Amino acid sequence: MHGFAQEFDAFQAEITRKFSQQEERLTMLDRKTALSPTRPTLSQGEAGPTLHHKAFDAYLRSGDDSPLRGLELEAKGLNTQVAAEGGYLVDPETASVIRSVLHSTASIRAIASVVTVEATSFDVLVDHTDVSSGWATESGSVAPSDSPTIDRIPIRLHELAAMPKASQRLLDDSAFDVEGWLAGRIASKFARAEAAAFIHGDGADKPRGFLTHDTIDEELWEWGNLGYIATGADGDFASANASDAIVDLVYALSATYRANAVFVMNSKTAGAVRKMKDADGRFLWSDGLAAGEPARLMGYPVLVAEDMPDIATDSTAIAFGDFAAGYTIAERPDMRVLRDPFSAKPHVLFYATKRVGGDVSDFKAIKLLKFGES
Repeated sequence: MHGFAQEFDAFQAEITRKFSQQEERLTMLDRKTALSPTRPTLSQGEAGPTLHHKAFDAYLRSGDDSPLRGLELEAKGLNTQVAAEGGYLVDPETASVIRSVLHSTASIRAIASVVTVEATSFDVLVDHTDVSSGWATESGSVAPSDSPTIDRIPIRLHELAAMPKASQRLLDDSAFDVEGWLAGRIASKFARAEAAAFIHGDGADKPRGFLTHDTIDEELWEWGNLGYIATGADGDFASANASDAIVDLVYALSATYRANAVFVMNSKTAGAVRKMKDADGRFLWSDGLAAGEPARLMGYPVLVAEDMPDIATDSTAIAFGDFAAGYTIAERPDMRVLRDPFSAKPHVLFYATKRVGGDVSDFKAIKLLKFGES
């Protein structure tokens, strides 16, 4: 027992000594921390290119997609995906730039209804009949109401493609912004093609434009046609009271749609309309009061779309309506970019595709001004 007690005392002394050493070390560490200045937080703003941007840049320059295989791709704006065959990819920054340019261009897209679908077509269901109703008495019988009629308007999606190219030497130049150049070229091509198709497209492998539908005098209007108001002069406004045609066009549209209505015309037509005055000598046209605000005609916004026809014999150069209700654009969220270094040596082709469709979804929501006698 005496030996055991001696060993236990020695063990206790050793533990006490180690605790004392540890406490001294912590005290010295606290003193150094208090005396030394705090290390500044590193900035995150100049961290340099991400792994994804480096991998995408290597793919564009040399076609090497091995760095991309180990990365988890991020979706931003449009869906970022690599197909099973490994030949397609989307850069998130490029896709978002293309989408922002499409939304900011002077196109029907800016005022139409845009929906995103995953299928090959989008069906718009339109109920253009009213449920009958009547006054009822306490004990009288109530006649059954007529059932509404549903009309289905299918909008098929078509493939829109662009194929800019660059030389391999240009891609090898590290000072050149490959992503910016690629996004700008594709966005410009898509914007021009879409803007024209939404107005004049025949529906064959492209969206159907609203001006390709049959037109009919507003007094004889029926579903499936766009109603028009005639100016009363062949290829021009009437010589007397020219502004009356604009007024008639506005009030040919139902009050239900006038609240969100927009004028659509090209620059030449806008130049002619801008000179018009009412009976009191006031201009019908007024410029926007703030930067970025559209001009207004009779208080309604004006979208200047250069694909609208010029003033000519029997042309429908001015459209007025609620395009958010009257025209629907359907598109798929994914976009693909295929790099082809073989077909146009020594150039590299970038084949970009997206699927989009469009058509009139409410024939009551859009009216046209026809430059003709009747």
